[in-house]
Amino acid sequence: MTISTTIRRTAIAGFACAAALLLTGCLLSPGRFTSQLELRKSGTFVYSYDGEIYLLALSKLADLGNAAEDAADEFVEQSCYDDETFEDRECTEEELAKQKSDWEQRAEERQREREREAEMTRAMLGGIDPADPEAAQEFAERLQRQAGWESVEYKGDGLFQVSFRVAGRLDHDFVFPTIERLPTFNFFVLVARRDNGTVRIDAPGFAPQSSGSPFREMMAGMAGSVASDGSVEQDTFPVPELNGTFRVVTDGEILANNTDEGPAETEAGQVLEWKITKRTQVPPTALIKLTD
Repeated sequence: MTISTTIRRTAIAGFACAAALLLTGCLLSPGRFTSQLELRKSGTFVYSYDGEIYLLALSKLADLGNAAEDAADEFVEQSCYDDETFEDRECTEEELAKQKSDWEQRAEERQREREREAEMTRAMLGGIDPADPEAAQEFAERLQRQAGWESVEYKGDGLFQVSFRVAGRLDHDFVFPTIERLPTFNFFVLVARRDNGTVRIDAPGFAPQSSGSPFREMMAGMAGSVASDGSVEQDTFPVPELNGTFRVVTDGEILANNTDEGPAETEAGQVLEWKITKRTQVPPTALIKLTD
């Protein structure tokens, strides 16, 4: 396989992988953070998240799309095989001419596919065009309009420094994060009420290894990409470092949890704490009884 063929297939595969993430809503990942959930028997709660949130880098996604388009616009000779041994052989002029003719006939189909993918991408990003240089800032401004997002600062390469805090009564399920016009399939924290006075807490976003996060798998796998000379570029997709702390503070009865140390008694109530790193295997979870 030639270097040019490798580059072309890498670009197309990379964009296809990114598009698949968009279609499944796997857009967000935590970086360095501290997060706390406070639950009270009175039915009130306070949730906070301070630190980094990584959005599949808009500029990189656009770059992948452009690379895929450029690759698709270039005719690349496909391998020919010996009918008996099935080994690679040099293509004849007639075979090359047929390959190129077929490729030219699919030009309109390729263009329609590009337009369809671009439209799907914009739809999954709530109307934001990743090719727009102002897309990240537009996303930050959209977040700041929502209640709870006290500050949102774009740091580049899809990385946002945020401060979030919300308080209220737990008369409904709570999910973080929720972002206007974006899918919420890959939430970090879910607080689910049960009809027997208990509350279940799950934080799948804080343990990507256990949840098999396609976001991180794709980002890590594409951290190296093929350059024009066939070398590998290691920082095409910088993977955010997962390093944080998640705490639950409550005056309720802790029925179950999967912390290493169990609850600690403090003046504020019982405290559950999880240290989160890239090696975390099991997502934080707890079951707390608030009412009789």
